Amino acid sequence: MPSFIGSGCIANKFLINQAFDTTIAMSTSSSASFTSFGQPSDVVELTELTARQLTSGEVRLKMLYAPINPADINYIQGIYGIKPELPAIPGLEGCGEVIESRSDKLQAGDLVITINPVGTWAEQVVCPADYVLKIPSDTPVAQASMLKVNPLTAWCMLTQFIDLPKGSWVIQNAANSGVGSCIIQIAKLLGLRTINLVRREELIQPLIDLGANHVLLDDADSIEDIRTITGDHPPALALNAVGGDSALRLMDAIATKGIHVTYGAMGRRSLKVPNKFLIFKRIQLHGFWVTEWIKETDAQLVGETYQQLAQWISEGKLAQPIDSTYALAEITTALSRAMEDQRDGKVLLDCNSG
Repeated sequence: MPSFIGSGCIANKFLINQAFDTTIAMSTSSSASFTSFGQPSDVVELTELTARQLTSGEVRLKMLYAPINPADINYIQGIYGIKPELPAIPGLEGCGEVIESRSDKLQAGDLVITINPVGTWAEQVVCPADYVLKIPSDTPVAQASMLKVNPLTAWCMLTQFIDLPKGSWVIQNAANSGVGSCIIQIAKLLGLRTINLVRREELIQPLIDLGANHVLLDDADSIEDIRTITGDHPPALALNAVGGDSALRLMDAIATKGIHVTYGAMGRRSLKVPNKFLIFKRIQLHGFWVTEWIKETDAQLVGETYQQLAQWISEGKLAQPIDSTYALAEITTALSRAMEDQRDGKVLLDCNSG
């Protein structure tokens, strides 16, 4: 099992020789890591990291929980929008506790989430203080570990492309996904109504229980059902995570000059848009990637949005389903479970359970 000098930040450039802090000299912690791109269960292994001294502006985190997201899988495969230098520590989001700080922004004991890639599949992480965000101490930590990506993606797509009046319809596919469940809950909190498309009938009732207004099977028959539901007020906003024919059904369903936002490609099929949607309906096509939104957006708005989302989580108004939780040492089993199609939520890593 290889041993690395651990930094765990800035695109995972963690093979950096630095002086050791005398209080932590030669102490080690575990992380998942990979030295080549490929099938996650084949290339990811447990690694020992040697602690290093903090530099000015840095913090050391004890990681609590970190999810395994589809983006993490693509990251390890080398096909994500960010391609790290190797070797690398995966984990694009997570929740941790500050255990050492050389920043005046954070102190030991603060509960934080990571908002920049730092390699969260680790017992400890060292990164710039600006790479994390303090959240209320009463935020449930397992839910907080999933705060960075899905809830923010849902909130942004519901609020940043169009100003929808209360009572407006929003339509989405992949409604049972992590982002999809957040869209249902946040839309309800914002006073919006949702039409939700899924692939399997057994997914309908759980989403109704979650707060969805309507849940339909994602097939050719859904178009007429959508028109019956919305009448003279078709959705002005469609959110697409599938692609292919499913994305075209959303285009067919939305209003003239409606906005169609793509944030995923679960169906692995490219968008081939018929001219009629562009010429006669004049729909607007957009893409969304939360990582770039965070980079490009004023830090105050990012922080305020996360605080609102964390508050909803603490109040029990926003939650993501958790399928299973594994110790970091069980990373191979956890990855295999995360890549199974039929799960009941996220797979989490309990980073310090061992």
